[in-house]
Amino acid sequence: MSVIYQRVALIGLGLIAGSMAHAMRRGGLAGEIVGTARSAETRKVAAGINLVDRVTETAAEAVKDADLIVLAVPVGAMGGVATEIAPHLKPGATVTDVGSVKRAVIDAVQPHIPGGVHFIPGHPLAGTEHSGPTSGFAELFDNRWCLIVPVEGTEKAATDRLVDLWKGMGSNVDVMDADHHDLVLAVTSHTPHLIAYTMVGVADDLRRVTDSEVIKYSAAGFRDFTRIAASDPTMWRDVFLTNKEATLEILGRFTEELFALQRAIRTGNGELLHDYFTHTRAIRRGIIEAGQDTDAPDFGRGGQHT
Repeated sequence: MSVIYQRVALIGLGLIAGSMAHAMRRGGLAGEIVGTARSAETRKVAAGINLVDRVTETAAEAVKDADLIVLAVPVGAMGGVATEIAPHLKPGATVTDVGSVKRAVIDAVQPHIPGGVHFIPGHPLAGTEHSGPTSGFAELFDNRWCLIVPVEGTEKAATDRLVDLWKGMGSNVDVMDADHHDLVLAVTSHTPHLIAYTMVGVADDLRRVTDSEVIKYSAAGFRDFTRIAASDPTMWRDVFLTNKEATLEILGRFTEELFALQRAIRTGNGELLHDYFTHTRAIRRGIIEAGQDTDAPDFGRGGQHT
């Protein structure tokens, strides 16, 4: 691959930004990668492992003369970062993000983007339960989807360039509208996370099951909830506060389904349960056939990076 952006600025240096740095280096996609983070400790660690070519103390310094700026901070912090960097963006630059919610990010960031700068939100559907500047690795995005959500009036050439970067980092790419993105993610990510947090909380409350038993026998299914529930608390707090409508809609539907299953169990309706589980099993097979997981439901624990 050839260089797509001469200078890339990463604002936030956690799992996603770190993996982008590794993937861009692997593909030779960026001339220079500059990074910054709010925490001095994070900046120090990132500099110590040469995560990026140059670490700056502020976001304003990081974006100077950058062709691509990636906002890799919690959704709730996006607006503040946009305010800080706006006066320092060069004309023709592209600002993107990696947030799990898109409508709220657009509302928070777009008003601060100056004329002549492209704002193209994005969301790589990839991750592990690990965080911080040492958690990233170049293969994170390989054969995973990245959703690009251009705002109205975005130049096609600017979008195509960002799409090329994500493809160069190993991703499959789809372009979609912000509200549709938020509904899709409420189904595939946000609500499952909330359910996982709840199940782990229930186990913690249920004192008749000891902590050692929960840990010892967790391979029975609970383990996979705990993997999801280990995710960054700040990020997930912001996700639910900013994707409220879609998450509540899906939670409402989930509750209805749960009541139907409760009733089937109570009334001994084995036929309904069997049909339901048969249908949902087919969805699992479809995910494996699409190359988005393996037969073993190990939730990404296998391999050297987890």
